[in-house]
Amino acid sequence: MTKVVKGSGNVFADIGFKNAEEMQAKANLTHQIYKIVKERKLKQKEAADILGLKQPDVSALMNGKFLDFSVDRLLSLLVRLNQDVQIIIKPVSKGKTSTGIHVFAV
Repeated sequence: MTKVVKGSGNVFADIGFKNAEEMQAKANLTHQIYKIVKERKLKQKEAADILGLKQPDVSALMNGKFLDFSVDRLLSLLVRLNQDVQIIIKPVSKGKTSTGIHVFAV
């Protein structure tokens, strides 16, 4: 019989990465870049021109390869895509035991 374990909501933490919060944030930011490029029907070369990247770097992002990108750089790429990026810092809510980095898109 297969044992099923409920995930934490962060696959990187579940498989034991030390920088799981940062990796999850990068994955979420990369996903937003991916969605915008797809919604605008941009070819990778067009996206590269807008983002100030080389086409192979856009290809890497579009395929979920974000490890070579910092959170700061991913945020800058979103700004280049004409997105309003806001960072909110607040105390942990009462009753919540963990802190973290969360990415929300509207």
